[in-house]
Amino acid sequence: MSDPGSPARAPRIVATMRHDERVTPLELFFDLVFVLALTQCTTLMFHTPTLKGVVEGLLVLGMLWWSWVGYAWLTSVVDPEEGAVRLAMFAAMAAFLVAALCVPKTFGADALLFACAYAAVRGAHIVLFMLASRDDPALRRSVLGLAGSTAVGAGLLFVAAALPAGHALQIGAWALALALDAAGPYLFGAEGWRLAPGHFAERHGLIVIIALGESIVALGIGAQHELDAGVVAAAVLGVVIAAALWWVYFDVTAIVAERRLSQAAEGRERNEMARDSYSYLHFLMVAGIALLSLGLKIGIEDVSAHLALVPAAALLGGTALYLLAHVAFRLRNVHSLSGRRLVCALVLLALVPLAVRLPALATLAILALLLVLLIAYEALRYADVRERVRHRPARASVGE
Repeated sequence: MSDPGSPARAPRIVATMRHDERVTPLELFFDLVFVLALTQCTTLMFHTPTLKGVVEGLLVLGMLWWSWVGYAWLTSVVDPEEGAVRLAMFAAMAAFLVAALCVPKTFGADALLFACAYAAVRGAHIVLFMLASRDDPALRRSVLGLAGSTAVGAGLLFVAAALPAGHALQIGAWALALALDAAGPYLFGAEGWRLAPGHFAERHGLIVIIALGESIVALGIGAQHELDAGVVAAAVLGVVIAAALWWVYFDVTAIVAERRLSQAAEGRERNEMARDSYSYLHFLMVAGIALLSLGLKIGIEDVSAHLALVPAAALLGGTALYLLAHVAFRLRNVHSLSGRRLVCALVLLALVPLAVRLPALATLAILALLLVLLIAYEALRYADVRERVRHRPARASVGE
């Protein structure tokens, strides 16, 4: 028997805000599975560098992203390292790993296995949220709505698994599954959710770093042939591009976004901002980096050859998508338009027809130059604002 005078033990799973907003080691461990998932999606597109292959790769990435996002919301409510939650996280990791392993044949022989693994990942997430919401009626209503959209999305994956491999109907079923699954929090409202702003923002920032790491891995995989001056130059340019994308996000944008999320009124306002800015728009950032990785991997294989249309569009268009997501991110959080990033994205899209006529190394050089010029302009033009944001955390804001 417990000592009557001893303090009561807190329940293992409670629907309360986290007092500690740091990302835990178990969450970082969980994210390692997403590293494999992202690599698998890039590899799928690499082996089928056509429009159809890219669409399939992005659809799979979208479903896996939505699985990861669910656990980012979950661990902003419950401590993932306590009690049964830890074991459930390990089980979800195993299911997530199986889903990632299925990616190369997701639209073929492993379609049913992927659907089963996806359902297991999402099912564990819903069960944990149901337990967490037992003393919170508002959160319970939101979880029930999410459970409905999750069931529809997972069910459509089982339907897709029964359709002819690679058929347009199968791809359509996948697209509908992703759309309806991801639309759940939008359709059923955001009032009941809870999150720790600092933890939530940091978790998504870390996943952007993971995605950027995939672009570095793509350079290493692509440069499997003899190292000559061209390959070395392409590798250096690839690092410049990845570093520029890191700068675009982490120099000011991530800092301001986290503050906006923390300052937003708790409840619907904060939850909708988190949903739109992080759950939705960060997927576009990660998808853009995945497309960039595809272009880097193909481009570095033969730096003197011309890129085909799809790899060229992936290289420049993926970077443009990343920048456009940042434009929307800023518009959602600060309600102002970043004209310079919008212009840079449009220029990159306009350069796609030229890229198919240039050596891959030249295209990489142009992309790196444009990104460096964008960063240099922002750093010089908005030096005072940048200084305030980075070194006066209490009251800094962005007016650039």
